[in-house]
Amino acid sequence: MKRTYLIMIFMMAVTGGGFSQTLDEYFQSAAENNPGVRAAYSRFEAALQQVPQAGALPDPVVSFGYFISPAETRLGPQRAKFSLTQMFPWFGTLKARGEVAALQAEARYQEFLNIRNRLFYQVASAYYPLYEINRWKALEQENIRILRSLKNMASRQFENGTGSMTDVLRVDLMLNEANTHLQILNDREKPLLVSFSNLLGQEASEPVQVVDSLRAERMALYIGRDTLLQRNPVLAGLDLNIRTQRAGREVARKKGLPGVGIGLDYVVVGQPAGMSFAGNGRDVVMPMISVSIPLFRKKYRAAEQEARLLEVSFTLQKENVFRELLSEYEQTLFDLKQQYRLVRLYEEQITTTRQSLSLLLSAYRNSGREFEEVLRMQQQQLQYEKSLTTALVAFHIAQAKIDYLTAEIPISHENE
Repeated sequence: MKRTYLIMIFMMAVTGGGFSQTLDEYFQSAAENNPGVRAAYSRFEAALQQVPQAGALPDPVVSFGYFISPAETRLGPQRAKFSLTQMFPWFGTLKARGEVAALQAEARYQEFLNIRNRLFYQVASAYYPLYEINRWKALEQENIRILRSLKNMASRQFENGTGSMTDVLRVDLMLNEANTHLQILNDREKPLLVSFSNLLGQEASEPVQVVDSLRAERMALYIGRDTLLQRNPVLAGLDLNIRTQRAGREVARKKGLPGVGIGLDYVVVGQPAGMSFAGNGRDVVMPMISVSIPLFRKKYRAAEQEARLLEVSFTLQKENVFRELLSEYEQTLFDLKQQYRLVRLYEEQITTTRQSLSLLLSAYRNSGREFEEVLRMQQQQLQYEKSLTTALVAFHIAQAKIDYLTAEIPISHENE
């Protein structure tokens, strides 16, 4: 299959979603360019090539022999011998081999799906922190603007004799702290951009666009977790491995049955010396049939036992992986609900804090007192804004992980 088929698979996965155009493009770019995904798809394509190989007959054998000392017969001396032989395994052996190869190829495809889905989760997990950095930078810049405004207000109050110089110095301390935080955020953005670009398989110098806002207005309903998790490609791949070993037992059993060969010998006969009668010097054609007898049974029994033990191993592994996925699913679902509640909480706290800050500012303009409380409330509002951003990012990352665990189409819930 061609690389365009990989793109088609991705488009089939994403056309049903209603997520952000920007994140949509990044998912597509990652699916097309990420080396890990491309390597997994190449392994799947290579496994597909095993199917015609497994179902093919062994090559016919052609042999030639030349009599250095011709064997004399009644018809004349034998000069040379040509042989053609074709072996046929027991009935159904080729079909069983083809089934094993097809199951192995399908397991490789599930491996590809898991790597692709995990990449989508990694892209989302790297994308949303970029939003957080940008949002925090905007909040710090707004905070600096407000602090400068408060400093001017405190200076005027001091000049009018209704304020204190201490208030002005307090604002200077906070401005220094805010500027330092902004510089740290600028430095922190670069490694995040590099990590994100690496996931997309692109140069770090290429620009990255991030949404301006995130929302989480409703919680999705998750019903039938066992059914959802059964769609996980890791479990599907293990199930295919179990079926592969069952088919492998059948192949091992059929290998222990006789094989049949059909052949043809052609002997070149020369003219006998000093003799002449009907049929002399005529070449000989001899059809042949051969049967392979599997006398050494130990290797066939061992092959069947190997397939049986591997089937048990994959069955236990599937049960273990399912339990791990279930635990991870429950923890992620808890995180999702927790962040949703925190989002609602911080939104309420921000609304209340803004009202309180407005009242404090009005009181300070009139009396010049409690400026420290104004600053404290301003920083509290900033902290709530940052916490809201962090909760929104954590909510969307948890949502992306739920999608990964349940093999859902990666749908961004940015604008819900």
